[in-house]
This record gives sequence, C-alpha cells and structure tokens, in this order.
Amino acid sequence: MTNVDVHQHLWTPSLVTALRARREPPYLDGWTLFLDGEPPFEISPADHDVARRAELAAADGLDRVLVSLSAPIGVEWLPAAEARPLLDAYHDGAAALPEPFGAWAAACVRDIDATATAKDLDRGFAGLQLPADSLADAAGYDRCAPLLDLLEERDLPLLVHPGPAVGSPADPGWWPAMVPYVQQMHAAWYAFHAFGRPRHPRLRVCFALLAGLAPLHGERLAARGGGPGRADLGVFVETSSYGPTAVEATVRALGVNAVVQGSDRPYAEPPRHPGHGLGGAAAYAFRIANPRRLLTGQG
Repeated sequence: MTNVDVHQHLWTPSLVTALRARREPPYLDGWTLFLDGEPPFEISPADHDVARRAELAAADGLDRVLVSLSAPIGVEWLPAAEARPLLDAYHDGAAALPEPFGAWAAACVRDIDATATAKDLDRGFAGLQLPADSLADAAGYDRCAPLLDLLEERDLPLLVHPGPAVGSPADPGWWPAMVPYVQQMHAAWYAFHAFGRPRHPRLRVCFALLAGLAPLHGERLAARGGGPGRADLGVFVETSSYGPTAVEATVRALGVNAVVQGSDRPYAEPPRHPGHGLGGAAAYAFRIANPRRLLTGQG
C-alpha cells in the first residue's frame, strides 16, 4: 500500500536559477517573486529545501508526493521561446528529486508542442498538469487537444491547477486564492464535462482544490437544464486548502471514490486527519485507493 499526496510544490535550484535570470514577470529577485496581476510574494527558502520536505513527508506518513510547477506563475502562458527554458529547468530539477517525490510534467499552452511534451513525459513523470484557465471553454479544449490526446494514448492522467490570477494592487493578499483561483476551477470543472469528456472519453483527470467546490452546484445544473449528472469514474478532485466541511459536502455530491488527498504544501498544510474526520475508510480511499486509480487506472 502507498500513501500519496498528489499536489505539492517544490522549487528546485534549477528552476530558481532560471527564474532569477529573467527581468520580466515571472521572475525572482532573490527570494521575492514578481508576477503580473499579483503583489510581490516573499518565498521562504526553507519551504523548498528538499531534505526538509522529505522529512515532512515522512512525518505525514506519505510514501509518495507528487510535485508540480506552480501554474499561477504563468510559465505555461509565455511564448514558447520564453517558456521552454523555464520548463526545461523545472523538468530537470523535478526529475532529479529523490524519494518520496515524483512529479507532474508541465507544458506551454500558448504555443502547443505535443512532441516536446512527449519527450518530457518520457522521463517518468506521473502525468501532465495544465492551468485551469487554459481549459475553461471549448476553444481551450480545441487548443489543448494534442496534449490531451497524448495523455490518452499513454494512459496518463491530467491535473488541472489554477493558472495566473488577474487582480489589482488594491486586492488583499488572500484575494487570488479565494476569487480568481476558485473561479478558474469552477469554470474548468464544467468545461470538462461540456467539452472535455465528449472529446476525450478515456482521459483521467483530477481537479485541484475540490474543483473550486463546483461539484456542489449539481442541483443548480439540473434545475437549469444541464441534466442530473452521471458518475464519472475517471474524474477526481483533490482536497488542498479545504477541511472537513467542504470535503464532506463534496463526498456527498460525488461519492468517496472521487476524492484524493492533495495538500498544496508549502502554501497550505496537509490535513491533521487524512480522512478529514470522515473515518479510516475515507483516509484509505483518499490516500491509497483513489490515487492508485487516478495514476494507474487500476484498482
């Protein structure tokens, strides 16, 4: 049995160096991150110390931790000539991480290059992460179809993660996480069911942060002509930043078999109780059984 956290972030030295080499957002000045649409963000170097993070994973009882590129940085939306050096730095660092770490690959969504992504996946990545704002409508699925076709061909999963936030200097620090990130995930959830699933019937997909609680709107969807909804065994949500109230409501909406554990560390802490207070059976499902089905299609 393997306890898995499907959603953490760990910036390796190669990625840090590549971001410090830039002079336009996204870039690092020391450990201060500059992005378009968000205030400067001070990063704690200790949060990205590989040995320390391995110790934290062991303390959490995790056997496997999947890290991903922080999609809100906006690397995936850069022109290919700018994105590629950052993507290479991310993949090089992530592929070299020791146990218990694995990683999601990343891809440019402004200039799609499925051949480059295939080469990245060849290095043993668990699947591919794409920003939610790249999969928010039919046009997004048209643009990203070559990447999603590739995942189906290889029987690998997709992780949908919030992309860059659009805000103003007047916004409080918590605004991006509570408004644009949640809005993006809400849109991505319904866009997948409207456009993604019909086009990619075999794709397994996991939505970060409980898909912005979009699954809780199923009753409204049915009332507005969207139908009652059908169970989709290839669709998962992960729990990052949410506690027992939201997780229990999502389980009631989707069933326990649709939820996997993700923590979003270092930006949020893993749950104190892996089952989010729902009991040992839920903890087993969230951390072992469901991640196995997401990542391998087995079980």
